[in-house]
Amino acid sequence: MSDTVVVGLDVGGTSTRATALTLTGERLGTGRAGGGNPTSHGAEKAATELLKALRGALADVDPTRVAAGTIGLAGAARLLAEPAGRQAFDQAWRDAGLRCPYDVHGDALVAYASGTASPDGTVLIAGTGAIAARVCALRLDRVADGHGWLLGDAGSGFWLGREAVRRLLADLDSGRAPGPLAVAVLTELLGSAEVSARPRDTVDRLIQAVTRRPPVELARLAPLVVAAALDDEPVAAGLIDEAAAHLAESATRIRPPGAVSPVVLGGGLLTGDTPLATAVRAEVGRRWPDAWVFSAGDGAAAAAWLAALSLPEVTDPAALHALLVPPTA
Repeated sequence: MSDTVVVGLDVGGTSTRATALTLTGERLGTGRAGGGNPTSHGAEKAATELLKALRGALADVDPTRVAAGTIGLAGAARLLAEPAGRQAFDQAWRDAGLRCPYDVHGDALVAYASGTASPDGTVLIAGTGAIAARVCALRLDRVADGHGWLLGDAGSGFWLGREAVRRLLADLDSGRAPGPLAVAVLTELLGSAEVSARPRDTVDRLIQAVTRRPPVELARLAPLVVAAALDDEPVAAGLIDEAAAHLAESATRIRPPGAVSPVVLGGGLLTGDTPLATAVRAEVGRRWPDAWVFSAGDGAAAAAWLAALSLPEVTDPAALHALLVPPTA
């Protein structure tokens, strides 16, 4: 088993990470490249970044030693359904010197596997968008939300940014002095916290500043909400609580009451010691008190573990998970 190598890739919109691991847990190489999501960047550009990451991970590895691979990315179903996209990825795989098969899984499954080896459970992700998914036998079974900024993604970074602007607009409409969070949002969007003598002029400028940019850019205001919540700013703290309630509600659509299977929290807003992660953990604890809650970890290593499960010599998936995937809190 020490000679067998598996490769995993965690492909996102802004970065692509690859890792090569032996079945004894030795990390042979890692690679990093730009965004490799074909939905965001097109198939050819995505495949180019995929190849860069693979070459980095395999720089000191004989590709013929690789027995299996997994690519995890958002929009996996679209890649699998489009021949041109799959052909570009197949070519990148071959150009890296790999001759073994590879699987493609959604990023939600890879995030789940980065937190636990349990075959059944729930993953809840909040970054720019938000989605909840039920995992059964290490396959995505049911999904809730992930509907995009216009129709859903409740509790996401976009949601936090939009709600922060809406609260600011309500203050200006009502003639209230902006609080700390509102001041931070004003400064970020207009370059100054100064309110015009006619507050409606500032309202109009805010609306123009938001609407002339892609709507999803409201997500870049989420860190302002998080920072304000850490300082116990009341509006920000309230938004964090509302976001946590939305995320938990999404999970209730696909997770039965009283379930004891694990819950994995992923995405930038839920990974680590963030205010939203703390609030979501409290919501999960209230709704599913007997469930373990884990944070998502190394997605590339989790993808490699998923790849290894197809090999006949792997007889104890949980033990292998402990070797390949760094533990999370």
